[in-house]
Amino acid sequence: MPATRVFREKIFLCHATPANDEVYWLDPVLPDGTVRMSSLETIERAADGITERLILCAHTHIARAVQLRDGRLIVNPGSVGCPGYRDIHPFPHVMEAGTPAARYAILEFADDAWRVTFGHVPYDQ
Repeated sequence: MPATRVFREKIFLCHATPANDEVYWLDPVLPDGTVRMSSLETIERAADGITERLILCAHTHIARAVQLRDGRLIVNPGSVGCPGYRDIHPFPHVMEAGTPAARYAILEFADDAWRVTFGHVPYDQ
């Protein structure tokens, strides 16, 4: 599969960042293992050259939306099946959504703008 795709000439899709399938975009890991939100400047730099107004990414499993200053919207819908995990790259860390619920996003285009609604539902026990 290609590292990036454009869906119906409206939505840009990538797994991690547009340039690297293994780099956290919205929530990088620091050398001490803590995770924090990227600065808006860093996020926008990685989105240079993308003309679509909606950008979907993933990789961290953490649901988040970031509105860029030019109006584009970046959305990570979270994870349906893995709300937390441990990894050693780029540094040892833990990603946690906070609950074991399945997470998702609903995206709507209305009034010339993308809107996102995040949801989470518990798994049957």
